[in-house]
Amino acid sequence: MASSAFLNALVLRSPSPSLSSSSNRRSTGAFAFPNPPRFPCLRSARRLVLARAAAAPAPGDGPEDEWGPEPEGGSAVTGAAVAEAPEAREVAELKAQLKDALYGTERGLRASSESRAKVLELITQLETRNPTPAPTEALTLLNGKWILAYTSFSQLFPLLGFGNLPQLVKVEEISQTIDSENFTVQNCIKFSGPLATTSVATNAKFEIRSPKRVQIKFDEGIVGTPQLTDSIVLPEKFELFGQNIDLSPLKGIFSSIENAASSVAKTISEQPPLKIPIRTNNAESWLLTTYLDEELRISRGDGSSIFVLFKEGSTLLY
Repeated sequence: MASSAFLNALVLRSPSPSLSSSSNRRSTGAFAFPNPPRFPCLRSARRLVLARAAAAPAPGDGPEDEWGPEPEGGSAVTGAAVAEAPEAREVAELKAQLKDALYGTERGLRASSESRAKVLELITQLETRNPTPAPTEALTLLNGKWILAYTSFSQLFPLLGFGNLPQLVKVEEISQTIDSENFTVQNCIKFSGPLATTSVATNAKFEIRSPKRVQIKFDEGIVGTPQLTDSIVLPEKFELFGQNIDLSPLKGIFSSIENAASSVAKTISEQPPLKIPIRTNNAESWLLTTYLDEELRISRGDGSSIFVLFKEGSTLLY
């Protein structure tokens, strides 16, 4: 009975655990805090968070961002690539148009006034987009063999005119070979005929006078040894005045002629080329390179002459 009375006393002295009423929440019973702490209200907390967020640096602007802020329009590398791509495509298109405009002009000999105007317009556009502003400082690009594709140099036209003589002489190639290590230039014209091929060349030294200009002094002319055709192919039959003539009985004679021609060709081909020294003081010229890349070179010379040359092996030649 005593223990039961003690338990009843504890229950009566304990505060009610119910917190449902406002009076119980304000109670100062054994489990209540005599001085309850003051918590900031939700509105004050929200103001504090917003203030700190406004003061904090934006992502990518602070020192933690090791890459730094990204420029407008994307990264610098991407922007440069985008800027260069249209320029490269435009230059490639201009070179393709120039190649088409030169077709059928026979290096400028047969170019009409309209064709010349079109070629000059394309050349001017390419010169304004020259990727090598100082060609004489890029000798590795100048080095090698360049094939003449077009010229307005009138002194070459008589040589080019040999191509108008059917079955006699044809200009196979006009080229300029630059040796940038020894500072030499060789201009060469190759001819072909029905029985032989030969070449005429000039050797020269060049000096750099400006970032675009070189001075050329010719010192030697070379006449190449004719290379005779080492075999003569004759038909077994041919038609004359409506009659078919059989040449097979003469096959033995033709074989003897062919052997003799081969022997003569071999003898002549073994001879050294003829070299002629050039001793005149007027054997000088200058050349201004106004466009240069890996496959195309545009130069200007005396008398406002223009030369368009393609690098040997370039797709522009085919």
